[in-house]
Amino acid sequence: MVAMNIQFDTTDFQEKLSSCFRPWQRSFQFWVRAVDIYTGYKVFQLRVGFEKNVQKQEAMWERQHEFAAEKIYNMCSDLGGFFLKVAQIIGKPDLAPAAWVRRLVTLCDQAPATPYNVIKAVLEKELSQNVDALFERFDVDPLGSASIAQVHRAKLKGDKKDIVVKVQHPGVQELMMTDIHNLQAFALYLQKMDIKFDLYSLTKEMEKQIGYEFNFLREADAMDRIRRFLYESNKKSPVIVPRVIRDIVTRNILKSLSLAYGRMILKSGFFHADPHPGNILICRGAEVALLDYGQVKDLPQNLRLGYANLVLAIADSDATRAGESFKELGIDTLSKCEDEQKEMLKLAQGMFDTNLPPGVKTLQPFSEESSVKKIAVEAFPEELFSVLRTLQLLRGLSVGMGISHSCAEQWRPIAEEALYNAGRLTDKDLKRSRRHRTRRKTGK
Repeated sequence: MVAMNIQFDTTDFQEKLSSCFRPWQRSFQFWVRAVDIYTGYKVFQLRVGFEKNVQKQEAMWERQHEFAAEKIYNMCSDLGGFFLKVAQIIGKPDLAPAAWVRRLVTLCDQAPATPYNVIKAVLEKELSQNVDALFERFDVDPLGSASIAQVHRAKLKGDKKDIVVKVQHPGVQELMMTDIHNLQAFALYLQKMDIKFDLYSLTKEMEKQIGYEFNFLREADAMDRIRRFLYESNKKSPVIVPRVIRDIVTRNILKSLSLAYGRMILKSGFFHADPHPGNILICRGAEVALLDYGQVKDLPQNLRLGYANLVLAIADSDATRAGESFKELGIDTLSKCEDEQKEMLKLAQGMFDTNLPPGVKTLQPFSEESSVKKIAVEAFPEELFSVLRTLQLLRGLSVGMGISHSCAEQWRPIAEEALYNAGRLTDKDLKRSRRHRTRRKTGK
């Protein structure tokens, strides 16, 4: 009789079992919390309808927003990862209730860091080298940690300059994809029941863009491409783009950032698509640096030129041209109001300019006075989501800083140049446009 000593690694088994159940646990947590927040608002809408005093209604809404803000904060904080990106998108002063903004703004820098021993193991596996052999110095504490990766200051052997090393959190990709699929299902429900906007297409493009963020080689190529365009196509680049090492906020600042995006989107079509505050660095001499090239977009020419046409429509407050541009871009709308052209222009301004429409302080998509309620957006091209998100983030910076700045006005000459080079504007058109701008400025 032979005795066999079989050792079973229970720790490894438990870790694998836990990793199998984590997506289901996250899905359960998301749906329980999202449904609770949503139904809370629906019940409140019924209750507030019985109050006829406008001031009391506003006070009730403020309390409801504060109550919901705490729940949204807890959900995004507890789940982390993708939901920190959600907090960045909705926690903007021009879009969300003030109570949400006050609570969610603190989440932007709260992504937990991965322990150094795990980071070291990831690096050595990916680079097939020992960290100590490759780096003269590698700081244990990260400079910052975001939803997908964290960055460490380091110095390569034989190099005098410090570099930044970006390392992906292990296992985060699967969980993020689970989160976004849950959000897509929720978006389908919302657009059917409340918000008459093609939210599902936006979340599909979000899924594509976030998927790109996990490919660091693609990010390095994108950084080099944008660096070449901004440095070689202009006398002076409006922003600084970090240099890739292979193989291993004032008014002028806002204008520089906005100008860089106008040139990238309208002249090149290839642009950095994630300009939230954590990806913007103010350097010496008030120069602006754009960081993190995980989310970039290469806009097809037909959309680039269609968007250039929309920029001119917004800059000129031309409602007819705005409606034509929407059709050209593939944005299908269904009017529910008498003054369709006026609301179409407001919708275009609200979606694609850094200035809010006249008389509008915040965009409230649930409000009956919202342009989205009056003109339903039944189809929105996925490819255009990155432009929309970029404009919303730029406007969040503008509104948050208390600066009135219209990117449509700033980008007008860039849009005209793009359309002229494509043969869609003539010299006569450009002269007419310049005379029109002069008359508007002088009032003559």
